[in-house]
Amino acid sequence: MPLKATPTPGSRLLDPSNHALLLIDFQPQMAFAVQSTDMVQLRNNAALIARAAAGFKVPTVLTTVAEKTFSGPMFGEIGEAFPGQEMLDRTSMNTWEDANVIRVVNAIGRDRLVFAGLWTSVCIVGPVLSALEQGYEALVITDACADVSVEAHQRAIERMVQAGASPMTSLQYLLELQRDWARGETYGLTTGIANRLGGTYGLGVVYANTMFGAHEG
Repeated sequence: MPLKATPTPGSRLLDPSNHALLLIDFQPQMAFAVQSTDMVQLRNNAALIARAAAGFKVPTVLTTVAEKTFSGPMFGEIGEAFPGQEMLDRTSMNTWEDANVIRVVNAIGRDRLVFAGLWTSVCIVGPVLSALEQGYEALVITDACADVSVEAHQRAIERMVQAGASPMTSLQYLLELQRDWARGETYGLTTGIANRLGGTYGLGVVYANTMFGAHEG
């Protein structure tokens, strides 16, 4: 018998109700050594995913390492998206070894976790491999991660993918949360984030809306 397709989304796709986001160590001291990407672009991508998660009400863990004594505060672009939310500060390089972070992860209660932060080879590899070993599904927003060299970043991504993690990009994250332009309640949110932070795609949306009154959906 041939397969019969149905107009339903795949279970592996993200939606606001089926995952949590962990934003890890987006801090000045961590950023100073980044060589794998442009820092302006990295900050832009961090802001994009933070605003997407906040707007779609995705449970989000914000964590820093040695904020007061060494690494400095979380990027303002992220803090502004989650006003008043506690920053969970750690001493451990591996977020997954911090009891306070794990307490919050357990309280959220979602077994699909999306990760982004600095550095890819340390602060992202550690929790991703640890979460996978404990049975969680892990996704990594690769263009919202960075490292001390291109090779360090790439090898870290390869290592996580080989262990079972799935890579994605920041714009992909935003658009996967929206997924249908007929969802009018979040249409303005999604296009607003894209207009401001979505690079040339966002410029295209602005141009179409301004010049022709066009819109998706």
